[in-house]
Amino acid sequence: MKIVIAPDSFKESLTAKEVCSAVQAGFQKVLPHATFTHLPIGDGGEGTVQSVVDATDGEMISLTVKGPLGEDVKAFYGLTGDGKTAVIEMAAASGLHLVPRNKRNPLVTTSFGTGELILNALDQGVERIVLGLGGSATNDGGAGMAQALGVKLLDRSGNALSQGGKPLSELASIDASELDDRLTNVKIEAACDVTNPLTGPSGASAVFGPQKGATEAIVDVLDHCLAHYANVIERDLGRSVNDIRGAGAAGGLGAGIVAFLNGELRSGIDLVLDVIKFEDHMIGSDLVITGEGRIDSQTIHGKAPVGVAKRAKAVHNHVPVIAIAGSIGEGYEAIFNHSIDAAFSVVNGVVTLEEALENAAINVEIAAENIARLIKVR
Repeated sequence: MKIVIAPDSFKESLTAKEVCSAVQAGFQKVLPHATFTHLPIGDGGEGTVQSVVDATDGEMISLTVKGPLGEDVKAFYGLTGDGKTAVIEMAAASGLHLVPRNKRNPLVTTSFGTGELILNALDQGVERIVLGLGGSATNDGGAGMAQALGVKLLDRSGNALSQGGKPLSELASIDASELDDRLTNVKIEAACDVTNPLTGPSGASAVFGPQKGATEAIVDVLDHCLAHYANVIERDLGRSVNDIRGAGAAGGLGAGIVAFLNGELRSGIDLVLDVIKFEDHMIGSDLVITGEGRIDSQTIHGKAPVGVAKRAKAVHNHVPVIAIAGSIGEGYEAIFNHSIDAAFSVVNGVVTLEEALENAAINVEIAAENIARLIKVR
């Protein structure tokens, strides 16, 4: 029996790789002769880089870059085992967690460090760069990233703009002639699971600005700045980015990726499954185990378990897909209409959250053993 184990992480308790190990430990008690394929999964958010590195026997690259406030921060990205793909979480360089709460101000925060991660990946000779969008501290439309890659954003006097979202109001012209030419030979894709446009009531500033420290007045300023920025991009680069679905992701970084890198915005889980060559691992499989920390009504909206299940069924329509979770919440039943056949919580009694997190590994193992016993008696 070939069992593919493809879970997301259980946040605050287990990495996706640790979930794989616990599931296998439980199954082996009952089905000792089964073979197991571990495919740690991320959906483009936190933990995606580590999952892809684990799934492809890749490596983590650590380096110092410019953080959201312009200070040096330690960041990272991953290389797949074949060295051809770099996977970058923009939050590693430009994330909200890097800015103390009392200093959060999207008028001045920059995505420059994300551009530095891309530059370093180019130095590795990669053929493809996958960017995870989410958790950003920025609202600069990817301007900082573009500047790090050689783009000149100039004011009316021909001076380079300073960093942050507010200086975009002074943007007079864009000179992309010195954009790193290696980018023309690299495929750029962004894991983007929000559909927000760049500006307007559902745009980057209005929806995501407040969590980054923006007051209502600051939101209005930033929205005006991004609208002006989009107009100059369209005039100077010939690309209309304002209304693209996902352009507002990560403080407008989605728009910057399309405008400057000719990148594509895609579903996070589908991108990750492509990178790890999921379909190849499904050949000859008899069972798929997936999961995440919580399964509820939101799981059907681009989360890893449903993404895994749909791709698994596309390869083998009759392969069973079972999901496990730290908890199962309201509306979880919707997953049964999205290629998942059964779902189980790993918590086996009344416990505190702290106890559930502390005992997650053993609880996953116990749940997996019970699933295996049920399969054995079929």
